[in-house]
Amino acid sequence: MNPDFNTILFAFLLTLFAGLSTGVGSTIAFFAKKTNTRFLTISLGFSAGVMIYVSFVEIFVKGQAVLSEAMGMRQGWWAAVIAFFAGIALIGIIDRLIPSQENPHEFKKIEGGEEEARSGRLLRMGAMTALAIGIHNFPEGLATFTAALSDPQIGIAIAVAVAIHNIPEGIAVSVPVFYATGSKKKAFRLSFLSGISEPVGAIVGYLLLMPIMTENVMGLLFCFVAGIMVFISLDELLPAAEKYGEHHLSIYGLVSGMGVMALSLLLFK
Repeated sequence: MNPDFNTILFAFLLTLFAGLSTGVGSTIAFFAKKTNTRFLTISLGFSAGVMIYVSFVEIFVKGQAVLSEAMGMRQGWWAAVIAFFAGIALIGIIDRLIPSQENPHEFKKIEGGEEEARSGRLLRMGAMTALAIGIHNFPEGLATFTAALSDPQIGIAIAVAVAIHNIPEGIAVSVPVFYATGSKKKAFRLSFLSGISEPVGAIVGYLLLMPIMTENVMGLLFCFVAGIMVFISLDELLPAAEKYGEHHLSIYGLVSGMGVMALSLLLFK
């Protein structure tokens, strides 16, 4: 399970695309008069559906199969489950260490920034949110990258899902910075740069693991990544979707994401 150069390059480009979509969120914040809550609710639910389905049906299963073949059925299952919950633990700890005011998943609306600007805290909030996103996106980048190494088709689906969920993060950075400084260029640059950490996290993680990359390590990594993506979906995407709009819209988006991913796997396998 040693990927060739073209597969690695493709996985990196997908991760770069997903990370830099924070810039799309920043652009939307400047040109939209009002947050389209219905669209964001459905989109975030859709992303969660894609990530949950592919984590349980493809990535975890593939990792568990690799580990069971190498270690035996019982030990392979134990290793897979431990790696899965280790992934959840890592992203959960990162989430806990980021204050809620600056958490990249405490999404902000486009409108209302003028009133908040009087607080004098907006510039710091925007800068800290960008830093928080940078920290938070390291494991997300590794997750996208690993999924693409596992299967390019799966990688594309995950990259799109992560890109959708990075758009509100771009809004979260750019809105406070713009209203604090009046500079669209500064707000866009900070938002755009915060997404760079995603491909950086992918490359750093892969380079650290490459010297010890074996079938077992790759299997553990797949299960670990599945845990990361499930946590992101349940702790961040779905609650954010609920905040942006009606409960049923987020669930419709969730089921649609699962359905599209299932259909894609059936048609293109």
